[in-house]
Amino acid sequence: MRLVHDPVSDDDLGDDPSDDTDRDARVLATRVDLADSIVSQTLGLMFRRSIPDDYALAFEFGSAKTRDLHMLFVFFPIDAVWITDGVVRRVETLRPWRSFARAEADLIVELPAGTAANVEPGDRLRLEDG
Repeated sequence: MRLVHDPVSDDDLGDDPSDDTDRDARVLATRVDLADSIVSQTLGLMFRRSIPDDYALAFEFGSAKTRDLHMLFVFFPIDAVWITDGVVRRVETLRPWRSFARAEADLIVELPAGTAANVEPGDRLRLEDG
């Protein structure tokens, strides 16, 4: 599974959001783990010493609502992206041990710090098999 970023440009405004022919799309992660159990969602990235540059941890939820992230017992900075219906709602770089953030989402993705530097609210992110 991989994580693909489709930036929204001024030229894209008014286009069909289901159009996947955006030539500016780029892969943010080629190794994506799904936190699909209560245990994996609770642990997240806690207690890991690092993650690879091409890695993402994705939390899929059945519906959009306010979701919290904390950095207790996370030893390295990460980029967190809150997504609703494929559209980025918030992007935040979180510091080890100290950060806490929340936003509405039906999907949250955690990435190595700096990976989401060019991702902005309104952009689209999608998980793809491959």
